[in-house]
Amino acid sequence: MKILFIGDVAGSPGRDMVQEYLPKLKEKYRPHMTIINGENAASGKGITEKIYKQFLEWGTQTITMGNHTWDKKDIFEFIDDAKNMIRPANFPEGTPGKGITFTNVNGTEVAVINVQGRTFLPAIDDPFRKMDELIEESKKRTNIIFVDFHAEATSEKQAMGWYLDGRVSAVVGTHTHTQTADERILPNGTAYITDVGMTGPYDSILGMEKEAVLKKFLTSLPVRFEIDKKGRKQLNGFLVTIDNNSGKATNAERILINDDHPFFS
Repeated sequence: MKILFIGDVAGSPGRDMVQEYLPKLKEKYRPHMTIINGENAASGKGITEKIYKQFLEWGTQTITMGNHTWDKKDIFEFIDDAKNMIRPANFPEGTPGKGITFTNVNGTEVAVINVQGRTFLPAIDDPFRKMDELIEESKKRTNIIFVDFHAEATSEKQAMGWYLDGRVSAVVGTHTHTQTADERILPNGTAYITDVGMTGPYDSILGMEKEAVLKKFLTSLPVRFEIDKKGRKQLNGFLVTIDNNSGKATNAERILINDDHPFFS
């Protein structure tokens, strides 16, 4: 089983990259399933129903979210019907949506779980204990469990990787928009990367226009951040190969596409 994960899609530049390169990535790597983090897909904050449906039309099976889940208010109108989208499972009880989904891929079920960290992010329920609960639920149906851990602190992401090693197939970090070069398979068979990175503006600061961010740092004045739509673009991803029977990862590979790292088919 090959699973392709595309990191935080930021605004229209990120969506453009998905539309252009997802067919090329599928042709090259032949993934059986594609997952996208879409929490920044609409103008850098949140997602709309139209964008959600576009991702599905372009060949994505699951969309994960994060701390910007609720930034576009119309999400409350469609999230409960969006069977292929999950938000962090450790949001408080009673929150709309769900945090886990099961997808049948050529007769094999894949569980995808989304959880959010608590360090430097809003205090929500414990993601570690929530993972214990969801792993138990998942194991009743499949050994293939893919986790998007949306968190700020590197230490918290590494802790989650070690906590889940051998119990899930992959733990991928999202949120910080900068790809880390620490992809590996942990000793007990879990593929891990601290952050997959961002798909969107390349000549930007975390996807936002540089000038506004620099002004904020230089003056400490209130500044409106906007997605950089003028410059070059990038795609950051992660490819995991998993043994169908054991659920353990056998290969983990970073994907980086930009003008300095061109795509080769």
